[in-house]
Amino acid sequence: MPSFDIVSEVEQQEVLNAVENSNRELDTRFDFRGVQAEFSLKDKVITMKADAEFQLQQMLEIFLAKAVKRGLDVRSFKDGDVVHSGKTYSQTLSLLHGIEQDMAKKLVKLMKDNKLKVQAAIQGDQVRVTGKKRDDLQEAIALVRSSELEQAFQFTNFRD
Repeated sequence: MPSFDIVSEVEQQEVLNAVENSNRELDTRFDFRGVQAEFSLKDKVITMKADAEFQLQQMLEIFLAKAVKRGLDVRSFKDGDVVHSGKTYSQTLSLLHGIEQDMAKKLVKLMKDNKLKVQAAIQGDQVRVTGKKRDDLQEAIALVRSSELEQAFQFTNFRD
């Protein structure tokens, strides 16, 4: 019976490349001359530091542009609150890795509500979808891609 897995993963090397490219752009931009601003990546959390809050917003746009160029989905990042300490402002971007239980339930419900001829089963931080025909599975993939869920999904382990 054909099956595939729905997962939510971010390629760590591409994130590191996007962070490094963003730092390089900060060094060359005129509006960041003489400003202590930097991106850092540690344990699936990107930290942005700058002298002013509006600069953090510019940095976020720079990073997201670099991430898109590297083939990363912007829905894979969740931005945190702005923290002000001393002279610096900082903000974190968390990488969404894995499908949480409530999101997995939404995916299963989505497939059942649309009366697709597939079965969806939650397996840890991924969802396994099985069906009798390959066309049914492709229909399920198209449905998940077209739905406006606030997370990026990848489809792996496609088996006939």
